[in-house]
Amino acid sequence: GRTYRHLKRYRQILSIFFKYGFEDLIEKLKISQYLETGLQIVSKARHSLISKHSQAQRARMTLEELGPAYIKLGQMLSTRPDLLSPAFINEFTKLQDNVPPIPFSDVKKTIKTEFADTFDNLFLFFEKTPMASASISQVHRAKLKNGQDVAVKIQRPDIREVIETDLEIMLYLASLMERYVKEMQLHHPVKIVEEFAKNLENGLDFMVETANMERFTQLFRKDPTIHVPKVYHEMSTTRVLTMEIIDGIKVSDINRLDEAGLNKKKITQHGADLLLKQMFDYGFFHADPHPGNIFILPDNVICFIDFGEMGSINLKGRENFVDLIGSVVQRDEAGTTNAIINVTENDGDLDYSLLERDISDFMTRHLYKQLKDLEIGKLLQNLLEIIHRHRLRIPADYYLMMKALVTFEGIGLILDSDFDMIKQATPYIKKIKLARFSPKRITDDILTISSELLFFTRQFPKDLLKISHLIKEQKQSLKLELKGIDTAFSKIDQASNRLSFAIVIAALLIGSSIVIRSGTPPQFFGVSLIGIGGFLVAFVMGFWLLIAILKKGRL
Repeated sequence: GRTYRHLKRYRQILSIFFKYGFEDLIEKLKISQYLETGLQIVSKARHSLISKHSQAQRARMTLEELGPAYIKLGQMLSTRPDLLSPAFINEFTKLQDNVPPIPFSDVKKTIKTEFADTFDNLFLFFEKTPMASASISQVHRAKLKNGQDVAVKIQRPDIREVIETDLEIMLYLASLMERYVKEMQLHHPVKIVEEFAKNLENGLDFMVETANMERFTQLFRKDPTIHVPKVYHEMSTTRVLTMEIIDGIKVSDINRLDEAGLNKKKITQHGADLLLKQMFDYGFFHADPHPGNIFILPDNVICFIDFGEMGSINLKGRENFVDLIGSVVQRDEAGTTNAIINVTENDGDLDYSLLERDISDFMTRHLYKQLKDLEIGKLLQNLLEIIHRHRLRIPADYYLMMKALVTFEGIGLILDSDFDMIKQATPYIKKIKLARFSPKRITDDILTISSELLFFTRQFPKDLLKISHLIKEQKQSLKLELKGIDTAFSKIDQASNRLSFAIVIAALLIGSSIVIRSGTPPQFFGVSLIGIGGFLVAFVMGFWLLIAILKKGRL
């Protein structure tokens, strides 16, 4: 299919897997025939490389050599303890975009292609050396013709084609893993790669980032504690993003914050409120609030940059997440167990009692402290480990919320050692819980349920009639698959047999009693022999039934 169009890259990827000792994976995926001829001869250098490094280290080295798309996949996986073991997470956190800057000639060519104009007609000044450089793009300081200082984000030449090819191959490999590697099936690798690919492709379209910035600006237009960089739309395309340049202080630069006389405690509180407001009030939040993406302006104003990775979560999702945090804080074992089930996906083989026991152990070990001493990051980290242990899957929305909260809590504790994210989040948690019982919400719920019920009432007879016609015309066969139905029928059959047996015994006892009482001949010492025979048969049958029940271990 489409993968074979990229056979050269496909072979290169497999060769790198083989180089770092993952030939067992290649064999499992049944794709060893695509390895280049002669590659499978094990060299001393390769044997040395494999023996010197752990599997996790070799996995990290593999991703580094595979390039930008795989590095970003590893960076994403490094924040997912529900998917990876600590050894792999520790290695994948070391992944960095070590790429050379785009040659300035290519920068000029991209500008000319995107705007159909010469470089000199667009800018008064354009700094050749980039301010920042990454695997997908780099940023240059420049000055527009109107004298406005700006930051210009330029996409790397041909990076879209490179990444789209790699994503296509990555998705194919994920499908093979899901088909052939049993232990991977539980994690649904295809779904993980699809979600990752969607986010990465959004990052390749700067108009998506522009739209995110505009939405963010609208949401916080009346909030003086936050500043969103202005976008210059006439100088922005899918491959070039021109925005206001931010000359602030990086939030992690403690010395410069102190020198500027800025209030670190206030910055922490404002920053936490901004993030919590994004999540719980708007359901649209900055999903990567690491120190490099947060700058502090005069008067303790906070400025987020890089709006390429945003999270979005609906009201039901927010309520489920609040239930999880709330039940953990309240040390409610059953509530936490149910909340975890609500925010995760499973394949129907969950052991509820075992999950509840693990939650109980978790609370015994971690929730003996006072509320002010609890760190939301550590709590969520441990919950994710429990989720991983029980082979549950957490949707991207919840994972992004957790990642953002944990990341910002880390920043907050650097700025203010007394920072308490749980205390900061409590008003937002209460607000969402109370909103469920507001007259408007109750009215809306009643209207929604009524509307759905009305639709079902109208539609169901039509659907039933349609199915009936299809079956009559033999165009459709009705197939029902009920898991465990054979076992259920077996038990019902067994129970009905015992019941029938018991009824026969009861009938024999009653009949024998009547026969004996009526004195029906022949008799033995004045007692009907037929009645005695009936009692004996009933006794034997009853004894047999009792033995059968006791063998099963229950009455």
